[in-house]
Amino acid sequence: MRHITSWLAALAVVVALATSAALTAASLPLASPEAVGLSKDRLQRVHDLVERHMKAGEITGAVTLVARKGQLAYVDVAGTMDKEGRTPMRRDSVFRLASMTKPVVGVAVMMMLEEGRLRLDDAISKYIPEFKGQRVAILEAAGADGKPPRFHTVQAERDITIKDLLTHTSGLSSGPMGQSEARKVRRTPTDTLATYIPRLGTTPLEFQPGSRWMYSPSDGIDVLARVVEIVSSTPMNVFLKQRIFDPLDMPETGHYPTEAQMPRLVTAYGMSDEGLVETQNSLSMSSKVYFAGGGGLVSTVDDYSHFAQMLANGGVFNGKRLLSPRTVRLMSSVHVPARLPGRVAGEGFGLSVRVIEDAIAGNHRISNGSFGWSGAYGTHFWVDPVEEIVAVMMIQTPIRQMRPEFENAVMQAIVQ
Repeated sequence: MRHITSWLAALAVVVALATSAALTAASLPLASPEAVGLSKDRLQRVHDLVERHMKAGEITGAVTLVARKGQLAYVDVAGTMDKEGRTPMRRDSVFRLASMTKPVVGVAVMMMLEEGRLRLDDAISKYIPEFKGQRVAILEAAGADGKPPRFHTVQAERDITIKDLLTHTSGLSSGPMGQSEARKVRRTPTDTLATYIPRLGTTPLEFQPGSRWMYSPSDGIDVLARVVEIVSSTPMNVFLKQRIFDPLDMPETGHYPTEAQMPRLVTAYGMSDEGLVETQNSLSMSSKVYFAGGGGLVSTVDDYSHFAQMLANGGVFNGKRLLSPRTVRLMSSVHVPARLPGRVAGEGFGLSVRVIEDAIAGNHRISNGSFGWSGAYGTHFWVDPVEEIVAVMMIQTPIRQMRPEFENAVMQAIVQ
C-alpha cells in the first residue's frame, strides 16, 4: 500500500508539473541576462531612459521587454497607466498598437501568398474591381487657410498592386491630394471593410505607383485586409484570431478592448505647452465592425513579443508555424531602397516593415537587416536577426526620440 501511495503521489507531481508546463509553454522561456550575453546592469539603462521621460512629464509610464536567442531576459514595468488616478502600470496593461497593426496584417498577406491565393504583383483590381484604372493627382496649388489643395488628374500608368500597398509605394491616401478626396468618401461608424474599401477606388493617387515612397497611414493596409478577407473567405477579425493570435498565444490582442481589458487600457496622451493632454477619441482606430489593417489593434507587451519572436524564429513559435523561414526573409528584405524618394538615410522598407539597410548612414544602433515598426501612440518594436534580439516598448504618448533611445539602451547591453 505504501508503494502504491508513493507511486500515486509521484504521479500527482508529474501531472501537476505537466499541467503547469502546458499553461506556460507558449510564453517565452526565461533566462538571466548573462545567460544570453546581456549585462543586467546595462539593461538598467532601459529603465533609466523611461524614468527620464516620466520625470520630464512626457509619459506616465511604460512596459519594455527584451528577449535574446528566443529567451526572455528583461521586462520592466514603470510608472502609471494615467496621470489623473495614477493607477500603477501593470505588465498586462493594454496598449493601442496603432500602426504596429500593419506588420500583423503583413503576416496575414504573407500567409495567403504561401498558400497561392495571391501574388505580390497582383493588381488590387483583380480582387476589388473599383480599383481598376485609377487616376493620379497633379498638384496645381497647395492648400492654405484650411482649404484643400487644387489639382487635376491624369491616368495612372498601371493599377496599384499588393506589393505597392505593402511597401507604401502605391500613392493611395498617402498625401494631401488623395487624402482630401478620401475624406469625401469617409468611413462611417457602420462601415465594414467590404462596404468602405471599394469607395477608395474612386480616389486619386498621390503619385504614379512605384515612383516614390509615401506613407499611407491607414487606407493602404486596410485595402490589404479586405483582400485577405476575399481570398480567405473569412472576416478579418476571425482570420487574425484563428490564424495568428490563437496559435501565437495572444489572447489579449484584438480590434477593440473587451470589458475585462478596459480597466487595464492605458490612457493615451499628447504633448502640449502645458504638458500631457489626454487624447480625445483615442479608440478611433479601433472598431467592433471595421477590422482595420492600418491600425486599431490593442495588445500587451507579452502578446506582441510572441508575434515578434515568431518572426525572429523564422515563422514559428511554440511549435506553431505560421510562415516559412524563406517567406520571413522575403518580408524583411529591402524592397524599397533608402535611395528611393521619400525614404530616409539608411532605412529601406520591406513588406509592411522598415528594414535597416545601412545602420551607419542612418545613425542607427541596431544591426543591418533589423526590421520592425512603430505606432502613432508611441509603441515600438524591432527584430535584430544578427544579434538575435527582440525588443518591444509600450507607451501611449508619441515621443519619437524614445525609439532610438530604446534601441541604444538595448544594444549597449549586449556584451557577448
